[in-house]
Amino acid sequence: MKKQEQKLQRLYNSGLIDLYWNIGEYISNKSQKDAWGSKTVQNLSNFLKKTEPNSKGFSSQNLWRMKQFYETYHKNEKLSLLVRKIGLTNNMLIVSQTKTEEEKEFYIKITAREKYTKDELSRQLESGLFERSMLSKENISPVAREIYSNINEHIRDYDSFEFLGLKDNYSEYSFKKAILTNLRDYILEFGKDFLLIEEEYRLQVGNKDYSIDLLFYHRELNCLVA
Repeated sequence: MKKQEQKLQRLYNSGLIDLYWNIGEYISNKSQKDAWGSKTVQNLSNFLKKTEPNSKGFSSQNLWRMKQFYETYHKNEKLSLLVRKIGLTNNMLIVSQTKTEEEKEFYIKITAREKYTKDELSRQLESGLFERSMLSKENISPVAREIYSNINEHIRDYDSFEFLGLKDNYSEYSFKKAILTNLRDYILEFGKDFLLIEEEYRLQVGNKDYSIDLLFYHRELNCLVA
């Protein structure tokens, strides 16, 4: 039943994005051809509210956002399809806080994959997740790249842990314990495909015993991550 509900939610979201896209396209064309201004858009807002009394989101401000949404993506066929995977609120966050098409594509994909809420996406945008992921590309080994072609989407060298609340001078032990205490937020930072296997995992290499501080399993990559 849950899968069916998720499918219906995706269809609903896609249909809603199509509606916003079409309204944005209409206003954009009218603005160029008939010189529509704020007063005309306000009149359109009032008309939509009267004819669709049970619908929300047709304020003049939102109508301008739909226009911006359409104009941002309509020339990029790839992105115009991707935007239907996430809601308008998250789409507009990405539009307003990113610069390049590559950056927009990155955030749209990760928002869809990780099912980010508005607050979760805002945090990742503010912490520069895209930049940190791009920097990490340089340090991923060629062997790992060969095995997992999309590994840079999941593994990063630069993560933001301000939510742990640690002071400037902290020990490795304090860092590990803070992660375990705030495991939910840690997984949101790393990615929801990470599952904690064990703390202080024992490992023997040759005749020596070692312990891995935290051992994770990644569901999509189907591998262990120390």
